[in-house]
Amino acid sequence: MAMSRPYVILSAAITLDGKIGIKNKRIKLSSKSDKIRVHKLRSEVDAIIIGKNTVKSDNPLLTVRHVTGNNPIRIILDSLGTISSNSKIIQTCKQVPTILAVSKSISKDNLHRLKKFPLEILICGTTSVNLKQLLRILLKNGIKRILLEGGGITNWSFVKYNLIDEAIITLTPYIIGGKDSISLVEGVGFKNLDVSTNLKLVKVKKIRNELVLFYKF
Repeated sequence: MAMSRPYVILSAAITLDGKIGIKNKRIKLSSKSDKIRVHKLRSEVDAIIIGKNTVKSDNPLLTVRHVTGNNPIRIILDSLGTISSNSKIIQTCKQVPTILAVSKSISKDNLHRLKKFPLEILICGTTSVNLKQLLRILLKNGIKRILLEGGGITNWSFVKYNLIDEAIITLTPYIIGGKDSISLVEGVGFKNLDVSTNLKLVKVKKIRNELVLFYKF
């Protein structure tokens, strides 16, 4: 782990064909047993990061349930600050510490609207959120372990800048296929395997009909 940023764990459930979802639809891949494992993992980190698209499609709470533990800080990547005021994240930011990472391109109206809520707004980057800058700020604020539960675009942003230290991926017994399905990592991708990310498999855990894969970057 680079000492200039927190330790980042990518967490996701995928289908056999590497998909995490379907555009404009909310699907649940993980079993109840795996959800319990994930929520325990949430209770062991300082913060969770997701992107604005995940907020829009899933409207998650990102809290610890199913197990006993403290809620991590919720960090939303939203360059233009377009998150809905009616989202569960915004509506519960008084109960759960929440950080909204935006860029300098956020409109005055959105900034004014979001400042009405009891959350922290961090401006990092000119037109989009500068992840390296954001992670440095988070580390200075005492956030040492982060769980990345992003969608395909957010995951790619972390992968391409080599900002992930560990990946815990649940392989579920489904096949989605289709052009409207979302892969674990989207974006432009690497041109070939020579420059792609090469992970080391350190452990495999079987939970009924699922496999949990533990990788180190």
